[in-house]
Amino acid sequence: MRIVRFGAMALAVSMAVGASAQDLKTDAEKAGHDTKVATKDAAHDVSSGTKKAYHKTAHATKKAYHKTAEGTEKVADKTADGTKKAYDATANETKKAVDKVK
Repeated sequence: MRIVRFGAMALAVSMAVGASAQDLKTDAEKAGHDTKVATKDAAHDVSSGTKKAYHKTAHATKKAYHKTAEGTEKVADKTADGTKKAYDATANETKKAVDKVK
């Protein structure tokens, strides 16, 4: 009778250990799945942020290029005007000097 009770007790204990082992396996699988999902979400966020930063940088670079080109054109026009004025003034003074010498 004691052997039967001991056998029944051993069977009950082994079933309980088996059930808790199954729970541990399920918990581990769930934790692994949650980690996988969190990693995918983080990677997606990084990718989205990188694309957004790229597009904003490209836009700002293009804008700076156009502003620089516009400024360069203005400077070139002003330089040409200044050069023409200086040339005209020099030519006029040279003509006056030549006329005085004659």
